[in-house]
Amino acid sequence: MGYLYLAVSILFELFGTSMLKASQGFSKPLPVIGVVVGFVVAFFFLSLTLKTIPLNAAYAIWSGVGSVATVIISVLIWKEKISTGSLVGIALIVIGVVVLNLFGPGHGDTTSSAQTEVVSAK
Repeated sequence: MGYLYLAVSILFELFGTSMLKASQGFSKPLPVIGVVVGFVVAFFFLSLTLKTIPLNAAYAIWSGVGSVATVIISVLIWKEKISTGSLVGIALIVIGVVVLNLFGPGHGDTTSSAQTEVVSAK
């Protein structure tokens, strides 16, 4: 269920970020409402995610997927240009998220899995 909550959180973060661009410096009321709603819902679902997924992994996925998807949205919807440096940066973000998921908490560390069991029991 944690990954479902994380996906919902990412979708609302993307919506909020897109509305941030559409608000044109908070000068358009409707997109500003979209920003507030998008980010409130995103953080609510991110908080639910943290009940089952460790903070560093959840935040790495949330920010990494959000960053990559935001770049894609900026190119496709807002017609912004992307540079080679941006592509390298995106690749590094993806690599970082993969590394955190492969070698982060719960992968051979008995302390973090024991802590997870204690938290889950509450």
